Amino acid sequence: MTDASEVTVEADEVAGVVLPPGVDLAGDARKQLASRLVADAEANGVGLVGPGGLLAELTKQVLELGLEVEMAEHLGYDKHDSAGRDGGNSRNGTRTKTVITEIGPVPIDVPRDRDGTFEPKTVRKRQRRLEGVDAMVLSLCAKGLTTGEISAHLAEVYGTDVSRETISKITDAVVGEMNEWLARPLDRVYPVIFIDAIHIKVRDGQVANRAFYCVIGVTVDGKRDILGIWASPGGEGAKFWLAVLTELRNRGVADVCIVCCDGLKGLPDAITTTWPQAVVQTCVLHLIRNTFRFAARQHWDAMARQLRPVYTAVNEAQARERLDEFYADWAERYPAIRTLWDNAWGEFVPFLDYSVEIRRVIYSTNSIESLHARMRRATRARGHFPNEQAALKCLYLVVRSLDPTGRGAERWMNRWKPALNAFAVTFEGRLFPTDQ
Repeated sequence: MTDASEVTVEADEVAGVVLPPGVDLAGDARKQLASRLVADAEANGVGLVGPGGLLAELTKQVLELGLEVEMAEHLGYDKHDSAGRDGGNSRNGTRTKTVITEIGPVPIDVPRDRDGTFEPKTVRKRQRRLEGVDAMVLSLCAKGLTTGEISAHLAEVYGTDVSRETISKITDAVVGEMNEWLARPLDRVYPVIFIDAIHIKVRDGQVANRAFYCVIGVTVDGKRDILGIWASPGGEGAKFWLAVLTELRNRGVADVCIVCCDGLKGLPDAITTTWPQAVVQTCVLHLIRNTFRFAARQHWDAMARQLRPVYTAVNEAQARERLDEFYADWAERYPAIRTLWDNAWGEFVPFLDYSVEIRRVIYSTNSIESLHARMRRATRARGHFPNEQAALKCLYLVVRSLDPTGRGAERWMNRWKPALNAFAVTFEGRLFPTDQ
């Protein structure tokens, strides 16, 4: 098989046309150049990917060219220039090393200088991986692959030998970034925040479920911001929630208009202790789902139709009438449903005081449920984590990987304006306080 280095083309030659120096290749010209390189590779029996492939050779040439440019800038003269014969610092050959790239291992020749003062940036001293490889490892970790699975994937697909220990070191590099993220200052006011906990198995002496608390805030600009993740020593409890909310206040959150949560006992008191003006709103969608939990599947559709007039009522009195009608049909058969709604009524009725625009925002905690779904997918493959730090690191990598293009956030913010107007009227003077 012909070596990929034999498949070359002059940098200024495209499809037989010699371009003048300094002229950039146009889009069509780039395509013609790429087509010619691929055709030459196929004609000479050279593969496109893998060790010795066309992409590996091109990557080698680009990296070495970058290193040569850096060396010329460092010494002040180009390669083979007579200025290098003045007795000062000069080139001193090359040394070969292999760097791991997104397309596999690539051997490169790194130029050296006699004084040993050359500090390249294209491929740094002692650097064995390009940054794209680290980004790939972090992305695979966020998708739920274990260190062993990531190592096997890189070996199978890219022919790259990266040990589990190296992968752990790559992921450990985000711990400092995570700690800064967890302590960052927050906005002064949030129209809405959603709070909930996810349970993950952690080995601390013995494997047990640990609650990890998550908070998502909606800013006045309509941005959904994950405010933090906290690890609890045990299960979910209002006492620990109070500590979480107090930390949020210490990080700058002076006021929250509405806090959407589940029906955990003691949680409303923890919320109002932190932000006395906050309205505690139970998740309506969760309340409906919990209703179905006590009923047979064949009755869900009928019950959903009868519950809709309850949560779309114009006021509490009308909602109470519709709920009594619902009780008349179902409470005798499913008495636990009456207890469920009666216990949640105090946290449900604030929902009826708001306009349709606000109701759409606080109807469900789907945003935090979606986050938890991504977290569960990432943690399920591991079974359990050796310690709390490892679990937090994995959850942070999930957060880090969310909405990389920003399109989801942009769509949400575009739909936010009607709700912002409704919040500004309903909570007059609180979204944009004059004493800021």
